[in-house]
Amino acid sequence: MRIRSIRDAAAAVRGRRLDLGLSQAELAKRTGVSRKWIYEFEAGKTTAEFGLALRVLEELGLVLTLGEDSNAEPQAVPDRGAVVDLDAILAALRNR
Repeated sequence: MRIRSIRDAAAAVRGRRLDLGLSQAELAKRTGVSRKWIYEFEAGKTTAEFGLALRVLEELGLVLTLGEDSNAEPQAVPDRGAVVDLDAILAALRNR
């Protein structure tokens, strides 16, 4: 499954959790997060902590694989001293 947004990841997590017959509370207990965190993540909360999200993916037997999009245009790599506007980059990617 191609993940292009937090909502895509949230839908994958929720679907897998339901396939495994786990409640949000059970998944929360297994991963050491609150049930509220699971609920908010599955709702697509954009500020979910990445480390916790990875812990949930691992518990559900899901993997995250990164790779280059062969259809994407190459992006210029900013120099290390440059300020990067991540919101602008994400907006441009969403508008493709």
